[in-house]
Amino acid sequence: MLTILSSVLGGLGLFLLGMALMTDGLASLAGGSLRKHLADSTRTRRRAVFSGAWITATVQSSSATTLATIGFVSAGLLSFESAIGVVIGANIGTTSTGWLVSLFGLKFSIAKLALPMIGVGALMRLLAKGRKVHLGTVIAGFGLIFVGIDFLQAGMEGLAEHLNPAEYALPGLWGRLVLVLIGLLMTVVMQSSSAAVATTLAALAGGTLTVDQAAALVVGQNVGTTVTAVIGAVGASVPARRTAVVHVIFNLTTGLIAFLMLPAFTHLVTQTMEQWAPHDHALTIAAFHTAFNVLGALIFYPLTPYVARFVEAVVREEEGDLLRYLHPGLHQLPDVAVAAVRQSLVASTLLLLKSAGARLLGAGQERKATYQEIRNALERMTAFLGDTSIAVQNESIMRRRIAVLHTLDNLAVVIEELEDPIDLVRAVHSPRVGVEMKRVSADLERMRLDLEEDERLDPIVAEELLAEYSELSKSTRPVILNDMATGNVKTSEALLDLAVQRWIERLLRHLWRAMIHLEEAADSPPGD
Repeated sequence: MLTILSSVLGGLGLFLLGMALMTDGLASLAGGSLRKHLADSTRTRRRAVFSGAWITATVQSSSATTLATIGFVSAGLLSFESAIGVVIGANIGTTSTGWLVSLFGLKFSIAKLALPMIGVGALMRLLAKGRKVHLGTVIAGFGLIFVGIDFLQAGMEGLAEHLNPAEYALPGLWGRLVLVLIGLLMTVVMQSSSAAVATTLAALAGGTLTVDQAAALVVGQNVGTTVTAVIGAVGASVPARRTAVVHVIFNLTTGLIAFLMLPAFTHLVTQTMEQWAPHDHALTIAAFHTAFNVLGALIFYPLTPYVARFVEAVVREEEGDLLRYLHPGLHQLPDVAVAAVRQSLVASTLLLLKSAGARLLGAGQERKATYQEIRNALERMTAFLGDTSIAVQNESIMRRRIAVLHTLDNLAVVIEELEDPIDLVRAVHSPRVGVEMKRVSADLERMRLDLEEDERLDPIVAEELLAEYSELSKSTRPVILNDMATGNVKTSEALLDLAVQRWIERLLRHLWRAMIHLEEAADSPPGD
């Protein structure tokens, strides 16, 4: 019995490791194309559903698709309704694992073929360069999946000799509910619905489970993915929480429908599959898994606008939360992570422009708490970037990442300038610099409104403002010095006027630099 359990646990471990490696490799190979494909193919709800299904089936990870979707919603590149379509599609796409296992993993003993794949993949990962490293990871992960399935199937066949499902199966509705709960628990423990489904298929092929029992387990495993989504969304951004809520609603609704129809639905799928693949129970369960997710999608799809409004009303946007765009799961998607940090920087810049305008009017000295909040947010953004993996050979991501870091640096200096104890309350009433201060404040407010409108601002606007003020200060500085020399103005007032001019010029210079780098960090238009 111990040998059997070792085979089951070892096979499950190899399967999980293979899935992780293959998913990471495929996501890295996709690089920015995953982001661009999502942006291009989610313009309508229908395309969003197909896109979510196709991408998830390709990278074998609904999590990767969902995280990319969260990043796009955060960055304003994807509407929430389109994101719902991607989530629906991702749930359909993730059923492809069952087909992969039932068509290849259980029909053929390909462990001998898989072992050389692992060797070749490992060598490519260690010795190759560029994209071949990620390709090696995919190959090694693919091989590990089937070695794991081989061990899992062998263990389940041995387990069938010690377990009789009929002894544990409860009659009627209650018995099916217990199996659904067990399936849910399997997904939570394994942290992978794909692994849970693969285990169920191996048990079915080994004779440990009947078709009806396997179907009930798969329903529970499908619902179990929502637990992972909820845990991942705790303390996360508003878009992440909204996406998790949609995920929960869709999977619970789909699971409930499948559960209520379970005996009849399983029988219908079994009869249909018998015409194509007689007595292939694993293939029947793979078809059942896909069928009830497609049924849920057909029911859910027309309700998307209403679901979107409901979720937006339940999970409201939090005012002033500068880190609402950041989500820990984005660390594995560097392209999306950089876009999310930039979005946080846009929100921070808007606050700083508003504060700078207020200070120039002699107010805003009470904003020390706001400055500290922004400074803390900038530090968190820097740490977030540090925790985000990045492929050094991807020049586009590296360029945008460096631009983000430059923006962080310049905004930190802007905060230092705004915290300068210079007496702007007295200076704003000065006949020499007061008018200048009010003019610059109005210009900064226009910049803020432009940035708020489209989240992109031509740095030339900030550059022209800096150049105009530099010329203005050069022309008024000699006048101030002359008035101080002739005694027409008190020395203290003249020195304050000069200090204010230098302060404004420094402030505008760092805001201009921040704007330059903020624009450099922007996503390239789709198709570039």
